[in-house]
Amino acid sequence: MAAKKNKNPKSTKVKKITLNLSWLYILLIGVIIYMMVSPGSSNPQKVEWEDVKSAILEGDVQKIEFVRNDFQGSVTLRPDRLPKYSSYFGGELPKKSPHFTFLVSQSFNPEASFGALNDQLPEEDRFKLVMTANSHMWGNVIEWIIFPVIFVLMWVFMFRMMNRGMGGPGGPGGPGGIFSVGRTTGKLADKKDQKVTFKDVAGLYGAKEEVMEVVDFLRNPKKYTSLGGKIPKGVLLVGPPGTGKTMLAKAVAGEANVPFFSISGSDFVEMFVGVGASRVRDLFRQAKEKAPCIVFIDEIDAVGRARGKNVGFSSNDERENTLNQLLTEMDGFGSNSGVIVMAATNRADILDKALMRAGRFDRQIHVDLPDLNERKEIFQVHLKGLKVASDFDLEFLAKHTPGFSGADIANVCNEAALVAARRDKGAIEKQDFLDAVDRIIGGLEKKGKIITPEEKKSIAYHEAGHATVSWLLPNANPLFKVTIVPRGSALGAAWYLPEEHVLMTKDQMMDEMCSLIGGRVAEELMNGTVSSGALNDLERLTKMAYGMVSYYGMSPKVGNLSYYDSTGSRGYDLTKPYSDKTAELMDEEAKRLVVEAHDRARGILEDNKEGFVKLAEKLLEDEVIFADDVEAIFGPKVGGKKDEQLA
Repeated sequence: MAAKKNKNPKSTKVKKITLNLSWLYILLIGVIIYMMVSPGSSNPQKVEWEDVKSAILEGDVQKIEFVRNDFQGSVTLRPDRLPKYSSYFGGELPKKSPHFTFLVSQSFNPEASFGALNDQLPEEDRFKLVMTANSHMWGNVIEWIIFPVIFVLMWVFMFRMMNRGMGGPGGPGGPGGIFSVGRTTGKLADKKDQKVTFKDVAGLYGAKEEVMEVVDFLRNPKKYTSLGGKIPKGVLLVGPPGTGKTMLAKAVAGEANVPFFSISGSDFVEMFVGVGASRVRDLFRQAKEKAPCIVFIDEIDAVGRARGKNVGFSSNDERENTLNQLLTEMDGFGSNSGVIVMAATNRADILDKALMRAGRFDRQIHVDLPDLNERKEIFQVHLKGLKVASDFDLEFLAKHTPGFSGADIANVCNEAALVAARRDKGAIEKQDFLDAVDRIIGGLEKKGKIITPEEKKSIAYHEAGHATVSWLLPNANPLFKVTIVPRGSALGAAWYLPEEHVLMTKDQMMDEMCSLIGGRVAEELMNGTVSSGALNDLERLTKMAYGMVSYYGMSPKVGNLSYYDSTGSRGYDLTKPYSDKTAELMDEEAKRLVVEAHDRARGILEDNKEGFVKLAEKLLEDEVIFADDVEAIFGPKVGGKKDEQLA
């Protein structure tokens, strides 16, 4: 049977060709290529009338075209006489005519002059005369109409392309068009699309309660205003990256039954002067129309940096104007009742003081890294869609990820699923999560990295030194595993399960310093020399020593003084808040602490050299050893402390 033809005209799709700025570029490129490839017209040389007259009298001219209203003529020479004038063309004869052009004055009479010259020549040497008149109509059209039209089109195309980058539809005069560049790009959240609630936000106990109270302010304002209280005008979420500040804002949008505007701080910064301030005004104008409502500004440090601290370096007046307008809108002469501003940043130290004061951001909610119990809840949220093994230990994994933010935990869960899938497993096991943590912290495992036997032996001594010293010190971190498999930029690593302390004593910090320098001391003891493998250890050791001396007041010679600027009030002050003599004393004390940690670690390794060497040999054999292997050599570990170490 023959196939039936589709007679439905709607089934045929017609592709529409839309004109944009790229078509103009293609046209210009095509014209340039055509001009380069095409042979083109002649390039006549400009000469004086006396030279043309001399050539006519010698019988070298074949044709003259004269334009009356321009008083300009073009001369075509006879082909056989052309070599005679090669000097005019630089030695290369032209292939096309005309060959010469000349200009005359308005008193020149072409008919009489050319007729008299032709009468003086014999019949065979006379030239042909063509008289024309040039019309400049099209030139005027191009000059006064075409070029302005092209300029306007390019201007419109430029704004359309720019506004597409800003999220606008790009129609001139319409939303996001050429006349609306000062309008806000904030998005009004649709209640149907906001599915995140406070139940989806795990952990963040104190922060979540504060934000829930803000939502209650808007739901039941009379509950608070009846006692004479006022609703807070601003709430600032402060915390490290990935701790859930934006997630809290999404939960507010999902829980609050009020309009919710969301915008990024960088959306206010634009190349045009006054656009940022105009967008701030437009944002608050729309918010006041829909009051009560919430305005959320993410990464507010993009426009809220302190004013005047970077004058002479990279000052941006446009950003300061935007900040001034934001300050006025939040707490100025105008009424701003019913609008609560929420903002998020991880750089609260660089924000302007006028922005942080009461009356603008009345509340600062610190969203810190999750503790052990909060990490358990976060893991439970991210494990909902994963197939994990039945014997999976959630508490062990939460203990194994100290210092991880919510975003890091989500990354661990996703990476563990990828590792299990790569190994063709039916469920995600404990080892898959551990490998995911190792990969995220230490980097990709480099199995093919070329390491000589001597270097491998030195790395084993180095890592065994870390493990031995930390195991035998009461305040050091509980060891989890040691490996000499290179990952990322590290040739080996010692992993710990630190206990989460809020405070650290001097003894704890000294034990940690001993543990850090244990790898370098082990190389000195076994190889008789040192290598560059302790770079990361020495960097952390130096920072800790200077921190104890200059920040924490743990040096008896320097005293109970701290030169740490936690408020950032000094800004870009390049002067030190202490004298040169104090700086020398701080250097001496930091070196003294490092030497003390070095000698103490050396004494521990010398007293336990037999077990240390045995541990290094086992590490060379297995490449990865765990706390049980260390306990079998040195006995049970007593005590525990905070941190994680990459050698």
